[in-house]
Amino acid sequence: MSFPTLLQALAGLVLIIPSSFAQAIPNHGDGTGAPVCGLGKDFHAARRAALYDRLDEAAREAGESTAGVLLLRGLPATRAYAEFEQDKVFWYLTGIEASDAAVVVDVDTRTEILFLAQPNVRAEGWEGELWDSGDAWVSELTGFRNVLAEEELVSTLGEFADARGVVWVSMHPWLSRAMSADRAQPYDRRRRTDPFDGRSSREAALRERIGALFDRDDRKVDVRDLRPHLDELRRVKTSEEIAAMKRAARAGALAMAEAIRSTRPDLGEWELDALLGFVAMRHGATGHAYNAIVGSGANSCVLHYSASSRRMEDGEVLLIDAGPEMDHYTTDITRTWPVNGRFTERQAELYDAVAAAQAAGIAATKPGATMMDVDAAARAVLAERGLANLVRHFTCHYIGMEVHDVGAFQAPLEPGVAITVEPGVYEESTGIGIRIEDVVIVTEDGCEVITRGGLPVERAAIEALVAESGILDQLDGDG
Repeated sequence: MSFPTLLQALAGLVLIIPSSFAQAIPNHGDGTGAPVCGLGKDFHAARRAALYDRLDEAAREAGESTAGVLLLRGLPATRAYAEFEQDKVFWYLTGIEASDAAVVVDVDTRTEILFLAQPNVRAEGWEGELWDSGDAWVSELTGFRNVLAEEELVSTLGEFADARGVVWVSMHPWLSRAMSADRAQPYDRRRRTDPFDGRSSREAALRERIGALFDRDDRKVDVRDLRPHLDELRRVKTSEEIAAMKRAARAGALAMAEAIRSTRPDLGEWELDALLGFVAMRHGATGHAYNAIVGSGANSCVLHYSASSRRMEDGEVLLIDAGPEMDHYTTDITRTWPVNGRFTERQAELYDAVAAAQAAGIAATKPGATMMDVDAAARAVLAERGLANLVRHFTCHYIGMEVHDVGAFQAPLEPGVAITVEPGVYEESTGIGIRIEDVVIVTEDGCEVITRGGLPVERAAIEALVAESGILDQLDGDG
């Protein structure tokens, strides 16, 4: 089929959905377990439209006649007995959780085509409802009017690529829950340089295969990276994204507060690790957004300690850095408290300094400031108290779908940007590591801290919370 004929056919394709079936299409959060479209089809369609506008603008600025073709690929089915979780970028632009899904878009005409697996009754008998190209509800649920079988992806993309000559793909590393680009990219580099492996990343392989499939002797397909356009789009959160982040923050704060209540000497770090996951999932979270850091004693000074293998002792501090994911958005909370519920003089001195530093960083978080400004404000407090030599990391980072989310550190903050503020000091000679971290959303005139619901920072309030009876106390008969 020629390219103009293909466009005409797709423009005339309208899926007819019986009214009785349309009424049964699930809504987000209805509790039925039926398929949902992320944060709603309108949200994801708006994200795609904003991206298309950026690609159109880039083409105009470059004096090009076409904005090109966009190819998005979701993740394949898992190779483990684990629930499928979609790639972050694909989900952001589609809301679709199905494995082996793909989308092709002619950006000039805004023609969008969704590709799904063919119906497989046998597989659904084992796995339950699966998204497929024969499901009448897919179009209404997702907003994609054109739904084809995945077997047609290569030929269809070939038609579009031949007509436009430019294909956009995301070179951002594929990520699902508990993943972040700052971990994925070094992993991909190590694998590529491993003499016994040498494989390209999934993204690099995609770019190479597009060339192998569609390059001609007289013209090569120009494969371009979406990241510069997509990263800035993701940096500023919409109201729907902020609402999702607040849901994750609430679950994370409730879980952290319960961990504080349940703390006592001789308890295992692993017990609180498990408790954090249980409470967060009890409040709607998918699971940990990253491996929880539950570090007691000297482990509180290990920045990304993850073993959770030690029993806590009387007189030590416990540092927990944990956050759940909900609706593909993460939260990131850190609190530090005494295992026995009473800060020693030195622990209190360091704690108060970090709390003051965080307050200064939060006060500096406002439109027009940069991440560097926030960090400088927090560091200045610690330096004034003679603790600069105990600071070991930057005191803020972006957060969103990834715990260390995309965004330029030099870019001025603006309403809708989400960051964490997390100063810390680590005194290895005494085994005292103190870090306090909250998620803040930049507003028109400052910022909003979203991880404080029922979760204090003040030292006296922390001691009072440790003294309360927690779930583990009650399970062990100590409540």
